[in-house]
Amino acid sequence: MIDRMSISAVLRAAQVARVLAASCVGRLPLGAAPVALLLYARESVSIAAAGLLVGVYTAGLAVGGPVLARIADRFRQPPVMLSGAALSTAGFVVLVQGVPLWAAAVAVALAGLGAPPFEAGLRVLWRDLLDETQLQTAYTLDIAVQELIFIFGPLVAGLAVAAGGGAAGVYVTAGLQLLGTVWFVTTPAVRGWRGERAERHWSGALRSRPLRLLLTAVVLVGAGVGSLPVAMLDYAESVGHRSFSSWLLAAQAVGALIGGLANTRLNVSARRLPVLGGLLGIGYVPLLLTPGNALLMLPPAVLCGLCLPILLTAAFLTVDRVAPAGTAAEAFAWVATAFSVGAALGAAVDGAILDAVSSTRAGFVLSPVVILLAVPWLRPVARHAPGGKVQDSGGSATASSQA
Repeated sequence: MIDRMSISAVLRAAQVARVLAASCVGRLPLGAAPVALLLYARESVSIAAAGLLVGVYTAGLAVGGPVLARIADRFRQPPVMLSGAALSTAGFVVLVQGVPLWAAAVAVALAGLGAPPFEAGLRVLWRDLLDETQLQTAYTLDIAVQELIFIFGPLVAGLAVAAGGGAAGVYVTAGLQLLGTVWFVTTPAVRGWRGERAERHWSGALRSRPLRLLLTAVVLVGAGVGSLPVAMLDYAESVGHRSFSSWLLAAQAVGALIGGLANTRLNVSARRLPVLGGLLGIGYVPLLLTPGNALLMLPPAVLCGLCLPILLTAAFLTVDRVAPAGTAAEAFAWVATAFSVGAALGAAVDGAILDAVSSTRAGFVLSPVVILLAVPWLRPVARHAPGGKVQDSGGSATASSQA
């Protein structure tokens, strides 16, 4: 049993390594695009315009992900993802043609709206490719590997800009997305996947009350995680090493990677969602120490990342259980959107706090507070976790999975 649940056993399963690698290449723009857009816009216009373009792109991602996933649920993934990638690529290409700011905003909106929903597309495949006992390991591995996207994505964009200028960063971002899409959709498992036949409803996956509760909690968790880069930057500046903020964020990513890999062995039950949310929030408390020596901040940074992949794994296992029939891909896309929206809100609120209060420590207060506020929302959701009785939005018992 342990071997079947190990990372190596999951990766040896047919097509798993390919769809995971392809989705990672396709998702690199999630980490690369913000940096590429910032550097391109800063080079050609202004820092204010750069921030605007990144915000518009992020908004496009938040809207486009669930929409494309809902269409894929009803039809198939390849035509939806290829069409989206074509639209997104066109947006990136138009952007670097030196268009006015309003046209640049439209272009990056299209780039975000068309970005293929790799997270949702990948996670609905796990039940087709793996045994029930391997699902938790698959979700955990996916989340842990995703940390690499936000480590290498900005690095790739920065290297491209250094080598060929601002436009090169945008072109490389678009090229990686297109490459990952083609590699992903040509996989037999993706070509053969079909959404579940079911009665369609205008509200789609959101008609599930447990899912709505979970998404509320995910927004709060996202806000806590999203506020951290702002707080880290302010802290690094306060100790005289502004660039050290990147090392602190890398330490958090290392903690998340460690937590994710450990979870493949721990096999934490999804019914522990409230406990995991509480542990995640508590893990951010040591950051309030804000030591004068920046190196002493590295262990708390690692600590705050440990529980995140475990919590997200439990959340994804629960999504797989509570999503209404025929809406699996859309439900997973909503989780990604909720986290992104929360992260954006957290960064904005934390920035406002630091502007209003001249205290570095104040920047680290938001994270544990909002994450712990997610716990009451997770309690009723935990009753629908794997192994529990599942209720639909009307309160009647439903099938426990979409296997």
